[in-house]
Amino acid sequence: MDVVELVTALAGAGLLWFAAGFRVVRQYERGVVFRFGRVREQVSAPGLTRIQPGVDRMRKVNMQIITMPIPAQDGITRDNVTVRVDAVVYFRVVDPVRAVVDVQDYISAVGQVAQTSLRSIIGKSDLDDLLSNRERLNEGLELMIDSPALGWGVQIDRVEIKDVALPESMKRSMSRQAEAERERRARVISADGELQASEKLALAAAAMENNPAALQLRLLETVVQVAAEKNSTLVLPFPVELLRFLERATPGAPAAAPAPPAPAPPAAEVAAQPLPPLASPGGRNGHEPLPDDTAPAAQADPA
Repeated sequence: MDVVELVTALAGAGLLWFAAGFRVVRQYERGVVFRFGRVREQVSAPGLTRIQPGVDRMRKVNMQIITMPIPAQDGITRDNVTVRVDAVVYFRVVDPVRAVVDVQDYISAVGQVAQTSLRSIIGKSDLDDLLSNRERLNEGLELMIDSPALGWGVQIDRVEIKDVALPESMKRSMSRQAEAERERRARVISADGELQASEKLALAAAAMENNPAALQLRLLETVVQVAAEKNSTLVLPFPVELLRFLERATPGAPAAAPAPPAPAPPAAEVAAQPLPPLASPGGRNGHEPLPDDTAPAAQADPA
């Protein structure tokens, strides 16, 4: 009995030891096996696998794409503008053995490299590049992070700059700049419209000059447009050309205007003219007798 019990106990222990070596590796994982502290070249594939209990130790490595946000970093651009930029990194493990052996914590290592590279890319770029040319900056940031990550068995799939925070003073300056730019565009467009309208009006005036009836048709069309507004007052413009035509067609010339008075001769000419002769004693101008009032007055009657 003792021998049978001993054999049974040994068989049970062996069965437990054999069953304890089974491991389940998920589809998105790979198993790195260490035997007596030495890594094995063969990586455990997904599914049910077995290791030697007490001899082997398995470490599972996630092969999925990892999304890691980069904390916002403060920096000064090349044109001396203080900004705050944050980003996100997408990476995955391509070599599980190197990711486990060559680096202690590959996730933390990628995060630190991403923060350093983001600060470096901020200092090498202008503010306009951060705001409008993000695709090129994303590519440069991806190359800067991917270079050391390849030695850790990690591949960087994508790097995206999420947001660029600007100081309030810079935001106000950019707002004024954008408003001035829109005002300039509006004035240029208005000037172009005026130029095109003036050219068309010149062509229309030339056509109406060759065809006077076109001016009358245009006048009637304007009257129709004004009457469509249902206004109580209708302003009817009267062309000056029609007035001139009626003036030429009216029979008889208009009365001549009175001649202006002759101008007075200058004072020098008046002084140069000869004076008329004085009256003689025999009469005026030597021909007429003096009037009776020139005789001496009669003496008064003493009575």
